Amino acid sequence: MAGYLVDDTRKVTTHRLFEMKQSGKKIAMLTSYDYTMAQIVDGAGVDVILVGDSASNTMAGNLTTLPITLDQMIYHARSVVRGVKRALVVCDMPFGTYQVDPQDAARNAIRIMQETGCDALKLEGGVEILPAIRLILDAGIPVCGHLGLTPQSINKFGTYAVRAKEAAEADKLRSDALALADAGCFAIVLEKIPAVLAAEVTSSVNIPIIGIGAGGACDGQVLVVHDMLGMNKGFSPKFLRRYANLFEVMTDAIGNYVGDVKSGDFPNAEEQY
Repeated sequence: MAGYLVDDTRKVTTHRLFEMKQSGKKIAMLTSYDYTMAQIVDGAGVDVILVGDSASNTMAGNLTTLPITLDQMIYHARSVVRGVKRALVVCDMPFGTYQVDPQDAARNAIRIMQETGCDALKLEGGVEILPAIRLILDAGIPVCGHLGLTPQSINKFGTYAVRAKEAAEADKLRSDALALADAGCFAIVLEKIPAVLAAEVTSSVNIPIIGIGAGGACDGQVLVVHDMLGMNKGFSPKFLRRYANLFEVMTDAIGNYVGDVKSGDFPNAEEQY
């Protein structure tokens, strides 16, 4: 089935993302964590589906991304892959699976790829994790970087405020982006940084830059699907545009179902055997 706004139904690859940057075509990326949502997101024409460790918040109710485990990420990614025909599926490597030992990182990366069938992995961090990234790339696994606000480091930062506003942190982000691109990453996510800095990084590297709260000059954008569909009420950052109010729609639908059951209206004569 052709996507909602997509005529080209070929499988999206890392090379096609590179071609999109070169030709100035924007890249649309959203999260998914289960088969049903992935089918919908893929069918609507999204180019990249991120199986984010944000599942820790969205699906499990944790305050941070830190508690989600490798086994849990594999479960979510496997479920998503089953529902996708076109989009490139990227899985987050969860906290603790790549920061300590590059050899362990490579083993964990290989396990994710073998057990999920996803297309690529995403890791948070710059030059500090380059040894792990290089080993994963050497294993033939595409890697997407992630700079700026890195949620796995929330306890270090102590806040979800905008990152890289000061000169020293901005300079490090620039050098980290170049290092990730030089190492062979196929893309980088920039989260919650000044739009001017994101534009500078986007023009300085030859790989796609995907922004979230990083302005419109990036090569693409990513949001958490539950946020942009309005399925939650408590998260309203400046960068979030809600495209629906499913919290209200779903609450009304479920409330009507409850009412119909209690009144005896459901099921009616046509809805039974």
